[in-house]
Amino acid sequence: MLIEKVHIAVPTAFFEDESINVQGTIIHIKDLYKQGVKSVLVSGTTGEQHSLNLQEKIELINGLELEEELISNMEIIFGVASIRQKEAEELAKKIRHSKISGIMLGYPPYVIPTQQEALVYTERIIHLSNKPIILYNNPKRTGFDLSEKSIIQLSKNDLVVGIKDAGNKEKVERIKKGMHNVLYFYAGGEKDLEEKVLHGYDRLSSIAGNVSPKEISQWFQQMLMKQIVSKQESEKIENIMEQVYQGNAIMNLKKHINHKGIPMGVCRNPIGNI
Repeated sequence: MLIEKVHIAVPTAFFEDESINVQGTIIHIKDLYKQGVKSVLVSGTTGEQHSLNLQEKIELINGLELEEELISNMEIIFGVASIRQKEAEELAKKIRHSKISGIMLGYPPYVIPTQQEALVYTERIIHLSNKPIILYNNPKRTGFDLSEKSIIQLSKNDLVVGIKDAGNKEKVERIKKGMHNVLYFYAGGEKDLEEKVLHGYDRLSSIAGNVSPKEISQWFQQMLMKQIVSKQESEKIENIMEQVYQGNAIMNLKKHINHKGIPMGVCRNPIGNI
């Protein structure tokens, strides 16, 4: 089971030559842990996942496994997605025998599987990983939209605990009426977050939490409890949002993290071309 209401989707660190910097990524996670963060999503949804090959993802898992304090005290979720199902399966097998807490399962970009093909893909990864799974539906990035019928079908499996970016208000309502087990609904990032909470989203996959984890977490908790946010707090959140989302969010995050002295490095081109 995944118990944390907020996890932070951390960027992946790269060296100047764009090779992966596993230790740089871990140093950032350690910094978040020191600030009280209890859950992170690694190799996830910060726009870099599909630039990582299978070996790089395995290197990240191996690096995390060596960090006893982090792996024992944090809820570490790992992003699994690949254009090729075979590679996603290899990663799922690796995760099965690790201390990774759960998986965020994305769908192959560009190839656009049918709903039935996507169900078989999902069920195969669930079987091989044997970990709690958050389904990740992002038609804007992948071209594939997991249907409400497919989500309801997958909710029969006890290992499917949540869905990120399920869709609009009407779709969420229909899923909630039809689902077999209780699913958590994860908002992807802070944009339109208040509206999403009103639509029934009850968890957050945070981007801005990389910059200000305490403030973002408190703001989200207040939303869930329908508490009024003070003018001062609201201005602080607006400032954080501007820092992160004005322009390219991943570039802004890396700039901020590098500025703190943490070796987050560059993005892989074409991100960062300008």
